[in-house]
Amino acid sequence: MSNSRRDFLKQTAKAAAGTYIATTGFSAQSYARIIGANDRVRVGVVGFSDRHRSSHIPPFMKFYKEMNFDIVGVSDIWKRRREEGAAFLKDKMGHEVTGYRNNEEMYAAKAVDAVFISTADFQHALHCKEAVEAGCDVYCEKPFAETMEDARAALKAVKASKSIVQIGSQRRSGPNYKAAADYIQSGKFGPITMVELTWNVNQPGRWRRPDLVADCHESDLDWKRYLMNRPYENFDPRKYLEYRLFWPYSSGMPGQWMSHQIDTVNWFSGLAHPRSVTANGGIYQWKDGRKNWDTTTAVFDYGPANDPTTGFQVVFMSRMHNGDENPSEIYFSNGGELNLITNKVSPKGGLKAGPAAAMKMQPNLLPELNLTDMAIKVEAGANTGGDVLTTAHVRNWMECIRSRKQPNAPVEAGYTHSIATIMANAACRTGQKVTFDEKTQEVMAGGKVFKY
Repeated sequence: MSNSRRDFLKQTAKAAAGTYIATTGFSAQSYARIIGANDRVRVGVVGFSDRHRSSHIPPFMKFYKEMNFDIVGVSDIWKRRREEGAAFLKDKMGHEVTGYRNNEEMYAAKAVDAVFISTADFQHALHCKEAVEAGCDVYCEKPFAETMEDARAALKAVKASKSIVQIGSQRRSGPNYKAAADYIQSGKFGPITMVELTWNVNQPGRWRRPDLVADCHESDLDWKRYLMNRPYENFDPRKYLEYRLFWPYSSGMPGQWMSHQIDTVNWFSGLAHPRSVTANGGIYQWKDGRKNWDTTTAVFDYGPANDPTTGFQVVFMSRMHNGDENPSEIYFSNGGELNLITNKVSPKGGLKAGPAAAMKMQPNLLPELNLTDMAIKVEAGANTGGDVLTTAHVRNWMECIRSRKQPNAPVEAGYTHSIATIMANAACRTGQKVTFDEKTQEVMAGGKVFKY
């Protein structure tokens, strides 16, 4: 093909694309990503963590060649993790991966189009805000936020952007969970009357990093940058590496585990948050200096704010000193149960003929059915190895970066699960019955705004 012929075809294609862009309302950048399958999406890693190494990378490696993605940079404020990350990712990608001392340095280099965020729990929302303001698409680990101030700021930034944001609530990409949502929302299940959520382990080392703590020194990292908007305190390697044990760097059980499960309640019911939460628990077994509980029971009241006679109760129970790490989610109605351990709907516990007849009522029993032919086991471990749900979730994010469609767990999913987890944490810390102020979007404990 002659150069003049090639140039003519390029100009014609650009003109046609410009006409299409004008009629669809896409920005030029968004449209370029849709048609530009040959344009590589450059991905950065914000925080080289165990979660990223074991759960983000395996699915990414399955799809990156097919979808023309690449990892080109890693930002970490700790020298050791930054160097480990660059070396690990170089081995995976087959080329040099640039290490950046912080996110500001990476974004200033205009090096990335999208990022994985897997930093400390309290940093997720603020790091998401930074990323979208830098024009990046985001895969943001949960919990989305640990304070309403951070949640509101990040939500506002995402909504003002054109970025694709996927919250790491991977149940939303599971066929069984989608089937459960459809079944409940169809009305066939009947009104939800109760939900039981449990997540139990027996792991004294869960969230502990003693070997890393011994090798972590303030001279090798940016402690002030780590603290972000949290109150200043002197360097503590445990609060840097074992942050899930210490508030205000993590709420512990509510943010780490409950955020996954309570998200299904919000999703299935269509309710954005609980009406109230109470909680009890303590540190009963692992006396290792932690501040976040090793045993938690939280009770939620869900229902329309303007109708206290309608609704249902949710109980979340979690312990770290006895359990087989097999999280359960069971939904109850008057006609039976929907069990996300077995992925079945059954008439178990439903209103039978005898009790119904005694009250001159009709029996109410759900049919036996499978939620999906594809049973999904929720992999709950810290090192999930690219489990089925996360694999589907990462692929969905990558597909949406190409299509510019909303992903399965958009920013609103993160915002709503954050309300519930912050309410639970507030109940744990204050001993008060906690509510949510719809007008101010604040969590209220004892009539006061909960913050730290």
